[in-house]
Amino acid sequence: MFRPRSRFRVSDVAQQFVGGFLLAGPFVVTEEVWDLAQNMTNWHALFIVGMVFAIGYGALYEADDDRDPESEPEVVGIPLRFISLMSISFGSVVILSLVVTAPDQFLGDLAAREQAIVTARAVAVGAIFSVVGAATADSVF
Repeated sequence: MFRPRSRFRVSDVAQQFVGGFLLAGPFVVTEEVWDLAQNMTNWHALFIVGMVFAIGYGALYEADDDRDPESEPEVVGIPLRFISLMSISFGSVVILSLVVTAPDQFLGDLAAREQAIVTARAVAVGAIFSVVGAATADSVF
């Protein structure tokens, strides 16, 4: 039975989850990402977060003619599919970072507050790749 691609289902979340984790993994354990995060400013990180949002929105709604954000369920005016995509894109990087203890491995010499700030920056960098995987998996399958 054919289902319209614009209808958001639990299977779409699962697809986003797999795609997001798949592409986030290599960047969580790469020392260069953590070095970049240490040298970035918070302004750089905010710019990257904006890029992640733009990439995600473009991949979901601009690259796919079959999907209309106006026809999807919303939470405070934001399509639920997009909220899910952003949550998974950033969340997968956070979860993987903590599970493999990447902040301790790469930032162990920093104070806890500075470690948290650098980790947030590294999450932003990892989310660039995670959003591509999550959006692609959602759109293709």
